[in-house]
Amino acid sequence: MNYVAPRWLPGGHLQTIWAARAARASASAVPAYTRWRWTTPDQDFIDVDYLPASRQLNGAARPLLVLFHGLEGSSHSHYALAFADYAQQQGMDYAVPHFRGCSGEINLAPRAYHSGDYEELHWILQRLQAMQNRPMLVVGISLGGNALLRWAQEYGSEAGRLVRAVAAISAPLDLHAAGEALGRGFNLQVYTRMFLRSMKPRALQKLQQYPGLFSGEQLLQARTLYQFDDVFTAPLHGFRDAHDYWRRASAKPHLQRLGVPALLLNARNDPFVPECSLPAQTAAHARLTLWQPAQGGHVGFVDGPRPPGQLQALPQAVGGWLRAHLH
Repeated sequence: MNYVAPRWLPGGHLQTIWAARAARASASAVPAYTRWRWTTPDQDFIDVDYLPASRQLNGAARPLLVLFHGLEGSSHSHYALAFADYAQQQGMDYAVPHFRGCSGEINLAPRAYHSGDYEELHWILQRLQAMQNRPMLVVGISLGGNALLRWAQEYGSEAGRLVRAVAAISAPLDLHAAGEALGRGFNLQVYTRMFLRSMKPRALQKLQQYPGLFSGEQLLQARTLYQFDDVFTAPLHGFRDAHDYWRRASAKPHLQRLGVPALLLNARNDPFVPECSLPAQTAAHARLTLWQPAQGGHVGFVDGPRPPGQLQALPQAVGGWLRAHLH
């Protein structure tokens, strides 16, 4: 992807914030999703927002494009709407599974979601394949991208039988590096505070469901993602602490184990993902394609000659790469 940001949108921070807050994510109206609620094996639920294609191209079976959202995201995040628009243009069905607690209703089990939740992704993708039984392409954004890569690594050839190709966009492949970047300066004051404003109340709801599950006092004192993960995310999902979670959930150390063609798209000016933490181009192999444009911020690939700009370049480029693996 030879992405160059518009001249009126300089710098990784502005590209990140403008894409999420101001750019036009869709050329059409907000999609009228159909919501499916699935009961999970542990008697919790997963909500999937589904959008059928508005037309069928070339008389062939419609592929299914699946998107796993990022931290605190949903089917209405700017990138999810942009890919919904792309799927409609291309005659593809589209599905956005919500990580637990992200669909507008607190989930039931004493758990939430995390960057290495590959077993959850496997259950979701298996169920989608059982329902649809047609070619499936999968996109993961940020946290969802790292989790998607961990799934493609852990399930190997089985992953290759379920999906044709995957793409991870702005994924924090080295969680320690991303966590440290988000724990200081502007990132801490703007992005981390924004995330914690929604993450803390949701965690406290979980504590009301399960008194004693973790320390509410320590959670309220958390000021960084590391502190939040140390109190909440890590112990609820079987990790010793935040360090153990970040180490075991990071996709970067396992890029040779991918069982399906994978595209990794990371802007080198991403405020969340330091350039020094990105895989070297020498890490690319037969199943791994690396796109590392100089600009784009964190999922901030806005295009257009003037404000507010659009988000068409991202799904067009990534979608084109994915669709090449249908044949």
